[in-house]
Amino acid sequence: MTRPSRLQLPPGQWPSLLDGLCARFPRIGRDQWRDRFARGRVQDAQGRALAADQPWQVGLEILYFREVHDEPSIPFSERVLYQDDHLLVADKPHHLPVTPAGGYVRETLLARLVARTGNADLVPLHRLDRLTAGLVLFSQRPDSRDAYQRLFRERRIDKTYEALAPAMPDQQFPLQRLSRIVAGEPFFRMAEVPGEPNARTRVEVIAADGVVWHYRLHPDTGRKHQLRVHMAALGAPILGDHLYPQLRPAADALQAPPLQLLARALAFRDPLNGVWREFSSERSLQLPAGADRA
Repeated sequence: MTRPSRLQLPPGQWPSLLDGLCARFPRIGRDQWRDRFARGRVQDAQGRALAADQPWQVGLEILYFREVHDEPSIPFSERVLYQDDHLLVADKPHHLPVTPAGGYVRETLLARLVARTGNADLVPLHRLDRLTAGLVLFSQRPDSRDAYQRLFRERRIDKTYEALAPAMPDQQFPLQRLSRIVAGEPFFRMAEVPGEPNARTRVEVIAADGVVWHYRLHPDTGRKHQLRVHMAALGAPILGDHLYPQLRPAADALQAPPLQLLARALAFRDPLNGVWREFSSERSLQLPAGADRA
């Protein structure tokens, strides 16, 4: 079952819940909201169905279930590499979102894993872009979740990525890219700006063959799109990236060559028992047709 989204009602002069939700989510039609109310898919914090004509009450927490009509099927499968009482490690394919977003609710890594395991307590411990493939670490239990989340907050987990990108023969490797990354324009892009650095990436070369090289990337920080921004700023945008350095029209998402970025490895000392854990993706990057190395 799809998990509900939570919303604390903000200030507004709307006469009813229906009016306010239509204003807050203009892309969802009024009839669609009426249908959700009629089926009990808008609830209070205790899970009780709310009425469409109930007055808008600032501060009230409501639950609503995201639904997408004609949600596209993603024909790529995830793999579960490891599972114990507390952790699950999944190997995500390109194109599959980790959590519900945009036009995807059921076709997400989280929804698939909840259906596979029957565990409604599964929560991803970190983010991975929809277009990036590789490892995603999930918490299986609320009572141990914070111990694992602290690994990411306190930067006590080693993350290794791989990428295919244009050659950089004039650079000395390994190299460090430090910069300040903030939200850019449009809202879904990030940008480098002057100021105190808040993002740091170490770049190494795995194979330097022809015009496309195979890189190993170590993000010491976790800014949104950090690796994509840093590689583009170095003059070597990751193959398949339609956001950086310039926004380009995207082809059919499932038909276009995938972004050649892979979350290859995670390593950390388990906070519950002190065991050193290392996980590695079983996936590999592929040079898109026509992008000859020579």
